[in-house]
Amino acid sequence: MMIVGILAFAVALLLSVMIHEAGHYLTAKKFGMKVTEFFLGFGQKIWSFTRGETEFGLKAIPAGGYCKIVGMTPREELSPADADRAFIKATVSQRLIVLGAGSFLHFVLGFVLLITLFSSVGITSLTNKVERVSECIPQTSTEVCSPQSVPSPAKIVGIKAGDKIVKVNGLSYDEWSEVVTVIRSSAGKQLDITIDRNGTLIDLLITPASRLLDGQTIGVIGVVNEIGTITYGPITAVTKAATFTGEILQNSVTALISLPSRIPDLINQTFGNQERDPEGLVGVVGVARVSGETAETKALTTREKIATFILIIASLNIFVGMFNLLPLLPLDGGHMAVAIADGVRNTRAKAKGLAKPAPFDVERLIPITMVVFVVMASLSLLLLTADILNPIRLNF
Repeated sequence: MMIVGILAFAVALLLSVMIHEAGHYLTAKKFGMKVTEFFLGFGQKIWSFTRGETEFGLKAIPAGGYCKIVGMTPREELSPADADRAFIKATVSQRLIVLGAGSFLHFVLGFVLLITLFSSVGITSLTNKVERVSECIPQTSTEVCSPQSVPSPAKIVGIKAGDKIVKVNGLSYDEWSEVVTVIRSSAGKQLDITIDRNGTLIDLLITPASRLLDGQTIGVIGVVNEIGTITYGPITAVTKAATFTGEILQNSVTALISLPSRIPDLINQTFGNQERDPEGLVGVVGVARVSGETAETKALTTREKIATFILIIASLNIFVGMFNLLPLLPLDGGHMAVAIADGVRNTRAKAKGLAKPAPFDVERLIPITMVVFVVMASLSLLLLTADILNPIRLNF
């Protein structure tokens, strides 16, 4: 099963790359630019076909892909027929759309995958179904229920295992965590709850008992709820997917900001005797291995495995989409920064009544591009070494 998980991740990664490059291809064609090549992989060509003016195919090294648009720099020699279809001849807004289309589709793909996760596959969470009713409300972690203990409010009012708590004070809640928040804030205050017992709705009045937690008094009713798979309606699924996308983006930004400070730890974990930090940096090989271990473990149900895999691919797409927008060459964001600079120069020239300046020659930034490339390649090599010598272990 592990090889199945790794292969599934590889296929999903290649599809993500193809969708990214399709964004560049479709928008470039939309604006009349000439696209001569659309390839997955780099290096030696192993298969291709030509449709119209574009050659599509696969190359030997499955480490990404590219979409070749003519006239990306002013120095590129073009035939008279292609001169007007060069990338640099397009407007600044068109260039930005073409460059940003790949990242945009990464965000769309991640968002759609999350909607699928919440609406169809479901997530593992506490449900509103009672698994067990406590005999008492212990005031300490070591207290054993006795006649002197605080009685369980749930047991007093007759809640039984198998009951579903469907309403609190007349309101329905999508998640049990929301009900817990209400109960915890209601110590000593009577609540009107509705339970579903084998299809019959029963209204009960219950007063949560008080208990100290981290120095604060909270309300407790004395039930332990079942863990299950929860799915949501279309509107809720979209809302949750949007919220989760925002959280992934925020975490991705935080991870990038803290990346330099994590490299020394990664080096020590790779070549020293330190255990690999599961919350630390991980490369593509590491993510593939995690996907394989997820598929292999018996600690998860098939549905939970699918949910975990979808979450991995969605998170990866959102991170890659954001990473590609960094204003560093050779990333798309670096080319977008150059296009924006051209737009600023054009605006200034127009305001002064001057002729439109020639597009900025991105080849002049090759030294900076090479520095960024070397740094990225070095980090990728370090991550590859870490993922092989000291891989992240999942605690299933």
